[in-house]
Amino acid sequence: MIHPTQAEALQFASEHAVETKRSLKMAKVEAVLFVADSALSTRKISQLATLANAAEAKELIDRLNAAFASTNSAFHIKRVATGYQLMTQPQYAFWLNKLHQRQAALKLSTPALETLAMVVYRQPITRADIESIRGVQSAEMLKQLMDRGLVRINGKDDSLGRPYLYESTRKFLEIFGLKSLDELPMGEKLRVRPQQKSRPPELSIDSSSETEPEVDTEIPSETDQDLPAA
Repeated sequence: MIHPTQAEALQFASEHAVETKRSLKMAKVEAVLFVADSALSTRKISQLATLANAAEAKELIDRLNAAFASTNSAFHIKRVATGYQLMTQPQYAFWLNKLHQRQAALKLSTPALETLAMVVYRQPITRADIESIRGVQSAEMLKQLMDRGLVRINGKDDSLGRPYLYESTRKFLEIFGLKSLDELPMGEKLRVRPQQKSRPPELSIDSSSETEPEVDTEIPSETDQDLPAA
């Protein structure tokens, strides 16, 4: 007859348990990512979880993701911007949105979405260039996007009057669940690199008015269904 403590030992020694059981270091990394307000670099994770270095943090993240996957967990750790964030799986977004009204917090008007698209795909870009594409004034839309932390000023253009140049922020990448701008939907077709001067015709938008009321529009990203776990 097997003693209860021996039965426990056999259970934890099974192949499934070995893959999913948390070590102390894994648990610390998981806890750090759970309470973090934004994505963390592996260096920061190693500091907060008192690990040897960033490489160890990355190894533990991979092991945690394997554990999540093997147990059909609602969570996964995703690389966004220049760091990692604990998120829920996309398929749970519908129910979680009911809980904390995430879509309401991220809701943007159609003009704001258009302006954001101009900045993201053509950055760095001046306000005049945005307005020439959209056909309407965009100062207020840029201000709203900057207030939300999605767009920022990054220097001045060399053209007459030295207008400000606008670009997307790291927060934009984190909210959209992107590692970099290279992961933008249709990025190869629509995104204009700094060395490219011509304006892609696909970006021409016939916008009606800046005062258009806010609509219940989700931010267009293939990965925007991922939700921070905290």
